[in-house]
Amino acid sequence: MAEQGQEKLAQEKNINWHQVSSISDIEDGSALAINASGHTQETLRHFNFLSLLATGVAVNNCWSNLAGTLVVAISNGGPPGVIYEFIAACIFYVFISASLAELASAMPSSGGVYHFASVCGGKKYGRICGWFAGWWNFFAYMFGTAGLSSIISNQLVTMYGLFRPDFEPKAWHILVCYVILTWMCCCTVLFMNRFIPLIEKFSMLIILMSCFFTLLVCAFMPKVNAVPYASHEFVWKDWKNATGWSSNGFVFAAGMLNGAWGIGTPDTITHLAEEIPRPSTNVPKAILYQTLVGFVSSFLFLIAIFYAINDLEAVINSSTSFPLTEIYRQATGSAGGALALMLLIFFSSFVNLIGGYVCTGRIYWALSRDGVTPFSAVFAKVHPRQKNAFNATIFCGCTSTVLGCVYVGSVTAFNAFISSFIITSTLSYLTAILPHLLSRRQSVEPGPFWMGGWLGWAVNAVSCGYIVVFAVIFCFPYSMPVDATSMNYASLMTGGLSMFVAAWWLVKRGQYKGPQFVPRDSVMLAKDAI
Repeated sequence: MAEQGQEKLAQEKNINWHQVSSISDIEDGSALAINASGHTQETLRHFNFLSLLATGVAVNNCWSNLAGTLVVAISNGGPPGVIYEFIAACIFYVFISASLAELASAMPSSGGVYHFASVCGGKKYGRICGWFAGWWNFFAYMFGTAGLSSIISNQLVTMYGLFRPDFEPKAWHILVCYVILTWMCCCTVLFMNRFIPLIEKFSMLIILMSCFFTLLVCAFMPKVNAVPYASHEFVWKDWKNATGWSSNGFVFAAGMLNGAWGIGTPDTITHLAEEIPRPSTNVPKAILYQTLVGFVSSFLFLIAIFYAINDLEAVINSSTSFPLTEIYRQATGSAGGALALMLLIFFSSFVNLIGGYVCTGRIYWALSRDGVTPFSAVFAKVHPRQKNAFNATIFCGCTSTVLGCVYVGSVTAFNAFISSFIITSTLSYLTAILPHLLSRRQSVEPGPFWMGGWLGWAVNAVSCGYIVVFAVIFCFPYSMPVDATSMNYASLMTGGLSMFVAAWWLVKRGQYKGPQFVPRDSVMLAKDAI
């Protein structure tokens, strides 16, 4: 009976009662339940595996993200270039995904790569590795989310202009849509936290069904309208280098940026590790399934739309702010059909944006509770009723709004921020994976998903090699000759942001301790924390 009473009390306080030495440990609060991050469990563990995977699919939303940058990508080799460059990018991101899944299994924390880098860097370098990894990861998600808001806004304005040939899009049209969409999604995350798992399941359904119907329409409508399909040579063989670079090998490597933009958020669901039971098993599985779903859906999408093109020049020279509309017009043979397909990609992108703010807010909150951000005490708070990173999410919404205002002042300046997404995200991954490799993969206790022997070494090494090489390649100008408008400012933005992070480190390093590794058998761990 005494044991049953101890178990009941421990359950009420969310403590693993099997690891408590006496009931007094529970009653006096000395056995306060913590999670793998070392912090008290404050958020709800209301996700399950399906809703976790759905969040990863929704935030990644690979096929829709690729569609937003498709016309720019076509210059890097034409349709064959886009397809093969996407495949190559996905192969490398499988290595990165596996490396992150391994670390997430060992230490499932909402801090994600911030926590991984802090632990893998060891006592000497862990604090500064985690510091930079956390900030780079936040900047990546913040700019990626802002870029997505811009893409969706362009979709809306383009749909409005489909039946108005004389309509000329203005920057302020984009801004109005941008602000409305941003705060609609932010408010959904802020005030509907208990429904977020259900919303994300619905989001995954929308994304996959939208992709499926788009494939059907693009595959069959040209035949219905008696319009010829593109040739096999056009889709698979006709390499067209329109970048101005003389080396086709370099053009191929640089063109992998588009694939990376589509598939490049394998760490998404690590930031929900404190909101799902048994995260050390569920998170790595969801990461790998997310990557698989993103690849398959996007690969089929690319094939379908390229076969539906009958006038590539009209697509490239389209006057709309979202040139994919012209491909849809050619595929369906009408503005109405193009509008229907645009609505599908719009809804897919909209639910993608909701997931983006779910993750971005969690990242900033995880940094704040360790004192990394300015005014950390404000942004580290979990809302007592909503049980979410309320203040941190508001901050992310405000930051995105400011970036939207930059768009009105200068599209080039706005794109400079967005272009740093891939560089900052992959640098954050590198800062976690490379110390893990250099410490001979012995800095953490293995979780359920662990790549033993030579496999782990090889996967980690390929991941680091890819990031180091392509972080340089992705900083080169997209085309030649280059001017102030067409310049790639990713290196400038990443360097400037890194200088800010370094300066803030000098201010805070005396007070900052950083996250620590919590052993899997710790008596302080809450139930289902691992």
